[in-house]
Amino acid sequence: MENAGHSDGTVGKALAVLDRVAAFDRPVRFSEVMADSAYPKATLYRLLRTLVHQGMLAFDDESQTYAPGLRLVRLAHAAWQRMSLAPVARRHIDALSAAVGETVHLGQLDTGQVLYVDKRNARVPVEMFAEAGKIGPAYCTGVGKAMLAFQSDSAREWLIAQQSFHAFQPNTLTSAEALRAELGAIRERGHAYDNEEHERGILCIALPVLSRSGRVLGGLSVTSTPARHDLDTLRALLPQIETAVRRIAQDAETWRFPEPPEEKRDAPCPD
Repeated sequence: MENAGHSDGTVGKALAVLDRVAAFDRPVRFSEVMADSAYPKATLYRLLRTLVHQGMLAFDDESQTYAPGLRLVRLAHAAWQRMSLAPVARRHIDALSAAVGETVHLGQLDTGQVLYVDKRNARVPVEMFAEAGKIGPAYCTGVGKAMLAFQSDSAREWLIAQQSFHAFQPNTLTSAEALRAELGAIRERGHAYDNEEHERGILCIALPVLSRSGRVLGGLSVTSTPARHDLDTLRALLPQIETAVRRIAQDAETWRFPEPPEEKRDAPCPD
């Protein structure tokens, strides 16, 4: 639901509505957006029409539905090119995928959650939640925990506070205390696991992609199933994953990669 009391005013309201429409993953009617909206009907209609006029949403007269507009697609593509680690990492992900034959995910943190920015399927694909462009929980995914573990102390605490602990599976961590302990173990050994914590039948091993200064740029994981691997056999793939991570980090050093804030702060007002 949109936060009607958000301090960002009309822009914040419009972006909340945009997020709401995009979350449906299909064209959506006004009544569907309204059903879970914090805004009065007239306000919501005005925000939707503004987004349509600005090209951020498209409205289909025949089906009476809203969907992401071409301007939004253009902006998203530009952001992916300039802000995502995916263009830098592409060839290294290709090489890793070919070498191990399993699913490879590249992720980045987005306000405490994992944004999957690229993926290569296994030689024998496995159906799973994670896809490029999707958002997943950080506290119960290998790539998410790998990125959380190597944050600075203050950033890590802020990110832990953003987690909404839900027991997806019997192995899911369900408290901040349990997550802190797990992140400490990950820092000690240098890599993270997802041992059927988010999805049943899905396990993975993951490493953070770190800059030369130790800043977390993203995370890389190799994902499989208990029918093909266990954690020990996944661990045998670490040398190949470490090579990919190192090469991605090296290439990223020459990329104009944005410096993420350690905590959510208001942007300064320009003079």
